[in-house]
Amino acid sequence: MKDVLKTSSYDFTLPQNQIATHPVTPADSAKLLVFNREKNEILHSTFKNILEFLPQDLSIFLNDTKVIKARIFGKKDTGANVELLLNKPLFMDRYLVMIRGKVKVGTKIYFDENLSAEVLELNVDGSRIVKFFQEDKKLDFISLVDILNKIGHIPLPPYMQRDDEKEDETNYQTLFAKNYGAVAAPTASLHFTEELLQDLEEKYGLNYLTLHVGAGTFKPVDVEDILSHPMHSEYFEIGIDAKKNLDKANKVLAVGTTVTRTIEYYARTNKIQGECDLFLNPANKPIKVDYLLTNFHLPKSTLIMLVASFIGLEKTLELYEIAIKENYRFYSYGDGMLII
Repeated sequence: MKDVLKTSSYDFTLPQNQIATHPVTPADSAKLLVFNREKNEILHSTFKNILEFLPQDLSIFLNDTKVIKARIFGKKDTGANVELLLNKPLFMDRYLVMIRGKVKVGTKIYFDENLSAEVLELNVDGSRIVKFFQEDKKLDFISLVDILNKIGHIPLPPYMQRDDEKEDETNYQTLFAKNYGAVAAPTASLHFTEELLQDLEEKYGLNYLTLHVGAGTFKPVDVEDILSHPMHSEYFEIGIDAKKNLDKANKVLAVGTTVTRTIEYYARTNKIQGECDLFLNPANKPIKVDYLLTNFHLPKSTLIMLVASFIGLEKTLELYEIAIKENYRFYSYGDGMLII
């Protein structure tokens, strides 16, 4: 029996060719593994048929965050190349970033469109705090996003092992992306087509909340006791209508781990806005979300631990083993799983 609190228990071996580097077309032709807990039944289908498996009395919640072109390339005064990944805005027009290239406090980095960044702080976790300027004018978030949309690159996850392409500007963005702030897509929602969304809206109605997915979503759990993992935080907001519908919902389907964490954080704190740092795992199970639609996640990640908070470690590993055997595609552009 594996220890649910040990990181090593969440490991599995995935063949390299099952890491999805591009999405399938159309999006709803992706495979869908359906696990019915009540019947202990596993079915194989596609996203296009998802309505066949959803319960009748259901409230569906999705994440309307929008991915920023957060990856930019510049140079230092010395001419050395630097890669910067914007993570999120902080207070007073300061920004949390990751920088590939040696920098120190005071280092200035220069980009296209007369954009520059000055390093203000070096954090122990490897992140950096900077301010951005355009022609010596300090930039707020909206102004910065406008510039990044001109010079930046879609920040594809590192496991794809490729540069971003023009198609990723569409493919790595949900159809309902609205609020800029994410550096990773809420990937469970990438499988929807306009037609499928319309069918879901007509039958159930759809609710939207916002959680700006940060680079921390890819941070591996590198401590053996999962409860010692320092969970990253991400900004979230639940609008008035979504809150009302959530409060009166009988059964809740969260589309993705980000929606799950947002709803569960609200259920525990009653906060509808702020920083969410909730870590769901078998020792901290959901209390509001009933059903989960999600992709297949990295081994030893907080995301696979979240899945285990719904169905337990052993069942999670069993389903992942089946998905590998059945040649499901994994990670951001991969196939998905519905837990009902």
